[in-house]
Amino acid sequence: MTLPNQLTVLRILLTPVFVVLFVSNIVILRQLSVLVFAVAALTDWYDGWIARKLGKITKWGIFLDPLADKVLTSAAFIAFAWLNMVDWWMVWIIVVRDVCITLLRSFAEVRGRTLHTNYSAKIKTFTQMTFIYGVLLSVVFRNSATLLAPVVSTILDRNVLYYSMLVVTVLTLGTGLQYIIENYKVIHSFFRFAGGRAESE
Repeated sequence: MTLPNQLTVLRILLTPVFVVLFVSNIVILRQLSVLVFAVAALTDWYDGWIARKLGKITKWGIFLDPLADKVLTSAAFIAFAWLNMVDWWMVWIIVVRDVCITLLRSFAEVRGRTLHTNYSAKIKTFTQMTFIYGVLLSVVFRNSATLLAPVVSTILDRNVLYYSMLVVTVLTLGTGLQYIIENYKVIHSFFRFAGGRAESE
């Protein structure tokens, strides 16, 4: 297994560690959870950089790398819902959308096809990560008597969390629908190909 793929697997393995630490009631463990999440997220950039620099891009990596990203971010949203910070219905919309789109894109790239990704998808990813890091850091510093206390209390306000998560959810769902519409012909050809193979077998 190449080094980039090892880092991708490491990201997946760190995900349950992050979740267990974050949902605990021990402050130090929650603080460690932020570090674990940051390290896991950092491997996403590093494994891609190594793969491109050393020419270690493999079909397995093309499939697994983006899926590992969504496993990590989905785990964060699920952890938030587990702690009753966000609503489950929003989380499931985000998780299902991200996993489905990621599988479609990975399948296309493995078959040598590239699905068009628009700029709004990058905005979606930035928005998701901003929300996740904002909540993580706010939970960690919630009981700290610092100048950040007013900011933390605002971020963790129930109404602020709800509407912020709603924005993330709508943006995630909207970009998913846009992605399918813009790549409809390519996606449709995959299903026709799969159907044709099933009939021939």
